[in-house]
Amino acid sequence: MNEKMVEEIIVQKLSGHFAAHHLSVDNESHMHNVPPGSESHFKVVLVSDDFMGKNKVKQHQAVYQVLAEELAGPIHALALHTFTEQQWQLTQQAPDSPDCLGGS
Repeated sequence: MNEKMVEEIIVQKLSGHFAAHHLSVDNESHMHNVPPGSESHFKVVLVSDDFMGKNKVKQHQAVYQVLAEELAGPIHALALHTFTEQQWQLTQQAPDSPDCLGGS
């Protein structure tokens, strides 16, 4: 499965499960020292009031549950940034992902 297909699956699954005010999925595989197509690294920014009353751990667990199949296979790394709409109004941005420092 190529990275573009994985990205589309992430968008479909998250938008189908959460009432998203904002959803962005960025393929960051190019930022990592891996052969093309061998690993998939994604950054997800998800803004949903489904997260109200939940701490970050519970918010992330909810996303991991939806993407369990992909996390067990084609997704190697997932930078996850979750917000309620009120939190998003205060920041309106997620932090940049750090540069890859290499593997072994």
